[in-house]
Amino acid sequence: MATKRMTVSQALIEFLANQWTLDGDLRERTIPGVFGIFGHGNVAGLGQALKQLNVSDPDLMPYYQARNEQAMVHQAVGFARMHRRRATFASTASVGPGAANMLTGAALATANRLPALLLPSDTFATRVADPVLQQLELPHDTGITVNDAFRPLSRFFDRVQRPEQLFSIALAAMRVLTDPAETGAVTIALPEDVQAEAFDVPLEFLQPREWHIRRPLPERHALASAVNAIRAARLPVIVAGGGVIYSLAEDVLRRVAELTGIPVATTQAGGGSLVWDHPQYLGGAGATGSSAANRILADADVVIGIGTRYSDFTTASRTAFQNPDVRFVNINVAPFDAYKHGSQLPIIADARETLVELERELAGFSVSTELAARVAREKAEWDGLVDDAFAPSGLALPSQSEIVGAVQSSSDPRDVIVQAAGSLPGDLHKLWRVRDSLGYHVEYAFSCMGYEIAGGLGVRRGAPDRDVIVMVGDGSYLMLHTELLTAVAEGIKLIVVIVQNHGFASIGHLSETVGSERFGTRYRYHDAEGRNFEGPSMLPVDLAANARSYGVDVIEIKPSPAAIDDLRSAIAVAKASESATVIHINSDPLLYSPDGEGWWDVPIAEVSELDSTSRARSEYVELRASQRPLLG
Repeated sequence: MATKRMTVSQALIEFLANQWTLDGDLRERTIPGVFGIFGHGNVAGLGQALKQLNVSDPDLMPYYQARNEQAMVHQAVGFARMHRRRATFASTASVGPGAANMLTGAALATANRLPALLLPSDTFATRVADPVLQQLELPHDTGITVNDAFRPLSRFFDRVQRPEQLFSIALAAMRVLTDPAETGAVTIALPEDVQAEAFDVPLEFLQPREWHIRRPLPERHALASAVNAIRAARLPVIVAGGGVIYSLAEDVLRRVAELTGIPVATTQAGGGSLVWDHPQYLGGAGATGSSAANRILADADVVIGIGTRYSDFTTASRTAFQNPDVRFVNINVAPFDAYKHGSQLPIIADARETLVELERELAGFSVSTELAARVAREKAEWDGLVDDAFAPSGLALPSQSEIVGAVQSSSDPRDVIVQAAGSLPGDLHKLWRVRDSLGYHVEYAFSCMGYEIAGGLGVRRGAPDRDVIVMVGDGSYLMLHTELLTAVAEGIKLIVVIVQNHGFASIGHLSETVGSERFGTRYRYHDAEGRNFEGPSMLPVDLAANARSYGVDVIEIKPSPAAIDDLRSAIAVAKASESATVIHINSDPLLYSPDGEGWWDVPIAEVSELDSTSRARSEYVELRASQRPLLG
């Protein structure tokens, strides 16, 4: 057997460079590059391997510098979404804090069912130097390292304790990365001594290898039961999730909706499954959804969930479905999601392949004229509310809805909006008018503050022919803005709109509704006497100056009655530029978007000395009574 003498790191990097994903006729590199921050744990291992390959073949496995380990994984996730899970990046970090900084990214990838390969360095396998700098020491189990924290956050975890283990571990990792039902964070822990250890590598391990994306067909009996339930339904509704996007099913979903008249609502991950002005599109479902979607979901007798994991926001904490006889047809490649809501009608199959079969099996079926008329009525009413929310008020501090409307009207259909946390995900789910299947990227499975700029970079890497517009509140911006420097260093065009309201707008509003009176959610000077941050004096933070310090172009929108017009002009300037641009605008956090009639279960103190909390508790008990049990 022909072999090549290599280090573990050299073998791993060359192996990754030769992995390919096949999805029908589409073929692309599974791992087109590596993000890395080097420290003592990986500089002599993976760092050396990347340098060596950069000298011999710089296009085979490019290295990209990062500023924050968490942000590396966010970039990989943003890229993976734009490539519909066919490709992602690897991320390497050093021992201890470098590795631990990737934990949030691992959780985000797994929660979103999006692939990301993590290569955290680990402490010496030989323990010849024990403890090493930054080693976590637990007296009851000295074998535990920081990297063991990745176990519950990863869809696959293993540690290369000996060079010979690399072969089976690397192949198993690739299987999970490319499996639609299993994918998420994949973690290979690499002890720093093993990384640099040499061994004989079979040339077969380094040859190009193809990984076929599984597109399982629906089973005949499961499909027949689902078709019978849909045909017998008085009010069927489709809830389209991320699986529609990942399986390239949006075209056949549109055909099924047009064939049958079945209305469609979308989850956050499913945004783009149907364009906003399609007659069957109701808008977002659930707690951050539209009144059109939620009113019809409340009466639905058959809910057809396609590629959705049914989060509490999608189900409005199980209050969205009020029909006592509602049944769930759950189409999902993952059995874990297909059986949710106690469904007796699961279809464990690919979304696109199942919709192709439904298109054939539902020929001749259509919803009643009464339902079709109601869908049109509810949609028109909601679209009118959105139009009103977008209309400029002329206030010096516009509402966030006005800001979203200005960005919407200034963007092109193929532009990608990126968001993750705060009040903006809810407003975007309600208001953003998606015109392209990949035009909406709101990370809401983990809703990670700080995702936006790093995720936006990943989106732009994955779609360099599209403008990427990142909308971020000041709270989330302050969490993780350092990747603006990455945009400057690599000349990556990104449009970042910072919406400043001097606090945590989303949690401030939530705090008010649960009776906590916005405590701890304002950015204010500390009041030593009151021992709180509730005073009237705002902090003198200058986020525009902060962004400018990274070398990006900055446009500041001053508070004025013309603020919305100025924002539109700024977006036009940013789109015409080839450089990264930050646009800063202030908003009034007390002006809210239209009510979509959804609810979110946040338990409220059962007893309280605060009248505001007691009143909120009474309302909570009343609303909770409408929650649907799992069974019965």
